[in-house]
Amino acid sequence: MAVKEGEEVSTHVPADDFLVLEQKVYRTIELYKAAREGQLTAERDTQRLRGQLEEREEEVERQHRELIQLRREREEVRGRVEKMLQQIGTLGEEQAAS
Repeated sequence: MAVKEGEEVSTHVPADDFLVLEQKVYRTIELYKAAREGQLTAERDTQRLRGQLEEREEEVERQHRELIQLRREREEVRGRVEKMLQQIGTLGEEQAAS
């Protein structure tokens, strides 16, 4: 009979211990919910940032093409100006010779 009483005592959990365990379980659930919400927020932010990055990359590519075009135009204008300056120089030489 003494053994039976010992078994009953070892399987009996005090109410305070159960409350502590219950609080820990609820705290774990809340931590899990917060972590899950944080993960979802991070995933949404990641998608948004990826979209913004793609937009920026497209803008950089557009500006790069525009820069190349402007450089071509500048070289064309430079060539035309040099040609005009040569013609002016030739006219000046002709006037000096006359």
